Amino acid sequence: MNKSDFHFDLPPDLIAQAPLPQRSASRLLVVDGDSGALEDRTFTDLVGLLQPGDLLVFNDTRVLPARLFGHKASGGAVEILIERVTGTHEARAQLGVSKKPKEGGRIVLQDGTEVSVLGREGEFFLLRFETAEPLEKVLLRLGRMPLPPYIDRAADAADDERYQTVFARTAGAVAAPTAGLHFDEELLQRIAQRGVDTGYVTLHVGAGTFQPMRAKRIEDHAMHREWLNVGAELVQKIRRTRDSGGRVIAVGTTVVRALESALRDGELQPFAGETQIFIFPGYSITSVDALVTNFHLPESTLLMLVSAFSGRDRIFAAYRHAVEKRYRFFSYGDAMLLWPGGRARG
Repeated sequence: MNKSDFHFDLPPDLIAQAPLPQRSASRLLVVDGDSGALEDRTFTDLVGLLQPGDLLVFNDTRVLPARLFGHKASGGAVEILIERVTGTHEARAQLGVSKKPKEGGRIVLQDGTEVSVLGREGEFFLLRFETAEPLEKVLLRLGRMPLPPYIDRAADAADDERYQTVFARTAGAVAAPTAGLHFDEELLQRIAQRGVDTGYVTLHVGAGTFQPMRAKRIEDHAMHREWLNVGAELVQKIRRTRDSGGRVIAVGTTVVRALESALRDGELQPFAGETQIFIFPGYSITSVDALVTNFHLPESTLLMLVSAFSGRDRIFAAYRHAVEKRYRFFSYGDAMLLWPGGRARG
């Protein structure tokens, strides 16, 4: 398959530039993976679409304020986007600069903190922060929330809270698991009262999630690496849910990637480590029974993942419907509830 098979035209004014005043006020497009039927709902309707005994699985990663600003020793402005914290004082990062620095180069942050360029790893630079305090403290002090490139404004104080899920607890991501942004404490309480259980994976979303696919054939694409943890407690919850006839619903594509990466011979096992799993049509997703997700970028690996789950034709029909009905797209946009194609949803 070619990446052009996953292109669609989107009016720019449908790209959400800011969150709604209330997290759970988003719209929800329900897509039946077998019939292709589409149903326009509000996000709070999700409660009634769940059944007692179901399990919602969230990604509890916490977004770091990973965007830093400084200048080279020569004076040229530099924007640093941390891709991953790799040590107490080290990180892998993208650099926005007119002329890329060489190994041994220096960057000076706004407060005078010096950063050494240790080398390159593909498109990323390896950096060391020459300071006594841990890098995460430097980010908390100087960093800004790393809003996606399609949000055409600088991050402000409101984004510090809204570009973060209410259940975020394990710091390490540089992009939000955006399907989780629709949940507020009141909605989570209603879900619990419905008799629906919750569980968590951790997958630290990297900046590579926004990198365009350069290979023409999707089979030739190499995914970026992301760190994840699927714990023993969650594995047991999923087994109990399935054994009792309940359904496992992933909140976000990162949850799907984490769970599919933790499969061993078809069985879910505890796993902590890196993944480069690439899910596209032809891959059979078996770890979850439904998926809550936002609308994704054209030709993106995430669009390919949801197409693998519900079927490409059904997904593209849903996207055409969403454009016609003026749903809000991408990170701060509306959501979909996807049932899988090709098998019963229970």
